[in-house]
Amino acid sequence: MTGQAAERAPAMAGGWTRWLRGQLRNIAPFLTLLFLVVFFSAASPSFTTLGNLYNILTQVSVTAMMAVGLTFVILCAEIDLSVAAVANATGIVLAFFTLQDASVNIANLPLPGALAIVLALASCLVLGAVTAFGITRIGIPSFIMTLAMLQIGAGISAMLVRGQIAYAVPPLIDTLGGGSLGPVPWLVIVAAIMLAGGHVVLTYTRFGRYVYMVGGNREAAEYSGVNVRAIIAAVMVISAVCSGIAGMLGVAHFGSAQQNEFDNYLLDSISAVVVGGTSLFGGQGGIPNTIVGLFVLGVLNNGLDHINIDSFLKILIRGLILLAALVINVYAQRLRAASPNG
Repeated sequence: MTGQAAERAPAMAGGWTRWLRGQLRNIAPFLTLLFLVVFFSAASPSFTTLGNLYNILTQVSVTAMMAVGLTFVILCAEIDLSVAAVANATGIVLAFFTLQDASVNIANLPLPGALAIVLALASCLVLGAVTAFGITRIGIPSFIMTLAMLQIGAGISAMLVRGQIAYAVPPLIDTLGGGSLGPVPWLVIVAAIMLAGGHVVLTYTRFGRYVYMVGGNREAAEYSGVNVRAIIAAVMVISAVCSGIAGMLGVAHFGSAQQNEFDNYLLDSISAVVVGGTSLFGGQGGIPNTIVGLFVLGVLNNGLDHINIDSFLKILIRGLILLAALVINVYAQRLRAASPNG
């Protein structure tokens, strides 16, 4: 028995090593989050208050909505660089069709609130459909296609507001973007619902399984009867709609609709997905990873503000954390490819 136990020990150790390597993409973001929470809690007593937790949740909510759609896209091994531009364009379209104060110098077209919301949602849906058509029917790589849509979205925003700022949005959007249900902002609730919905779709539906199949091995998915082009088209539309919702509620939360308002959200939303551990090569990850990534970025940004660090150094630190996440992402993919079961 002693000899058998001695033989099993290396095998068990090797099994644990393989398991740790396989889970590297999931473990590293969680450990990063744990380290940040412990560090900032020790550095600033105000960081651990309930009010600050609500601040963090509110700060990451708009990013979370956009990151839901991006999670679908990246799981398919695609990319969407137009999310911020689509969000900005949708928010501006909403304001364009909402009655503004006489002091706002925009020649807009006021419509009933419900109709303005429908038209704004239709605009992001159309932008997503154009992106999907370009990628799946014409064959333009998603990087190039969404880069073009980024410019188109920015052009729509510029054309509608012409350098001016609009402030009014329909009452429903104003409530969801700026109101609260008790102590919890509606913005946080909507983001949580979208994250939960995305998780349910990816985990418990046939469409979700197809997303993982397309990202994991596109050729095998085609041989299995999956309509790969339809799945890719669907995730691009989902990404645009999620961005559009973020844009509408974001305008209400910020209190204004203007050009370039969402520019910083492109990097934030992609970072949340990648830092959380979803594979850039597709097929691995999901909404739980994105949630961890959102908290890593939210805790980092909020905590650095609490310790009054230099704003320029803050940008550098965020870049270094994103670089570390990319390195881990690529390294984990190589380990997976090198493993016997990879």
